[in-house]
Amino acid sequence: MSARGDIRVGIGGWTYPPWRGTFYPDRLPRKDELAHAASMLTTLEINGTFYRTQSPATFAKWREAAPAGFVYSLKAPRYATNKKVLGEAGESIARFVGSGIAELGDALGPILWQFAETKKFDPGDFAAFLALLPAEAEGLPLRHALELRHESFCCPEAVALVRAHGAAIVWAQESRFVEIADATADFHYVRLMGTSDGPAAGYDDAALAAHAARLEALAEGRVPEGAPTHGAAAPGTARDVFAYVVAGHKVANPAAAQALIARLGGASG
Repeated sequence: MSARGDIRVGIGGWTYPPWRGTFYPDRLPRKDELAHAASMLTTLEINGTFYRTQSPATFAKWREAAPAGFVYSLKAPRYATNKKVLGEAGESIARFVGSGIAELGDALGPILWQFAETKKFDPGDFAAFLALLPAEAEGLPLRHALELRHESFCCPEAVALVRAHGAAIVWAQESRFVEIADATADFHYVRLMGTSDGPAAGYDDAALAAHAARLEALAEGRVPEGAPTHGAAAPGTARDVFAYVVAGHKVANPAAAQALIARLGGASG
């Protein structure tokens, strides 16, 4: 088999009442939902950090709930990415990175910086923002992923700029926003948004097979067939992949993530 990076698959958040009785056992105490989710998946995308500052104690509690090899991605605060001038986000970025995220230790995966669909590509301002992203937090290396939603980012200049800073561009599949699949870092960040009501796992077998094949290709350093790339080709080296089922028919998202994990043979390559 070809060399392959680790592939982790999860969902967005873990608190959703309709998951009780479908993903969570009916009588499972709510305080145990995170530990249950972490035992069934291989990663989780935390959304609460997008809306408010968390405490070091909260990050430490999340770390304790994570089994070996499990990681969280953290959605960075909207206060940083919603600024009119991105180059002025330094204080918001520093506050977030210094809020205790290092308490997660080796359970810390990528940080997701999600931009509004109205945010256009301004080369100078975007470069200034990228320069503000720290390489570490209290000695813990950081990985950054950028969800770019405006069509102006679908150009070689934007791809090259992100690649120069070692960040990843989020490939938001089945999204109403643009799709950018270019490899720009040592990992890929994929968001799957197309589950539907009907199939028990949110996707039928053919769709699950297609998603699994794309994730495997990314992990092996290959460009999946039909992938929407917009810049120069990247070296075909193995890369870690973080994939999250985050939208569509939300009730089915945990089942979709578990089905993909099963098809991929577990968490790692």
